[in-house]
Amino acid sequence: MTNNDILRRIRYIFDFGDSKMIAIFDLAAHQVTRGQISDWLKKDDDPAYQECSDTELAIFLNGLINDKRGKGSQPEPEKRLTNNIIFMKLKIALNLKAEDVLEIMELADLHMSKHELSAFFRRPGHKHYRDCQNQILRNFLKGMQHKYRPDLVSEKMGQIST
Repeated sequence: MTNNDILRRIRYIFDFGDSKMIAIFDLAAHQVTRGQISDWLKKDDDPAYQECSDTELAIFLNGLINDKRGKGSQPEPEKRLTNNIIFMKLKIALNLKAEDVLEIMELADLHMSKHELSAFFRRPGHKHYRDCQNQILRNFLKGMQHKYRPDLVSEKMGQIST
């Protein structure tokens, strides 16, 4: 998954408008323009498409944590993001416990144990650390969509079955 895909999905899941997206970046002490947001959210084949860097996505996720949990000490944004870091930042922003994450994964029809899940949140180098693959992150975001926008998910399902 690209950073732009992740940004698009988070915007959709929480129904954020441009102003809210700008405000979230502001919460992480970073100024962005409506034009930048618009270019990041465009489809990959659009000539105005701009790639969202790891640092920019990390800033957005830090701002999301501040938005959802309150502003605390501002961490330095990562220069290099992994799916594990993105997953962890979303978990922190939404104040999710392991059971909550597993429940969200179930909504996306992905079944995993608490031990499998905890491997994604360990430090790299730990003997039980495991890389979070795109499929896992994609399913987590899909589960979040089911949890936070159930009206739209059921609406789409109704369109598919007719």
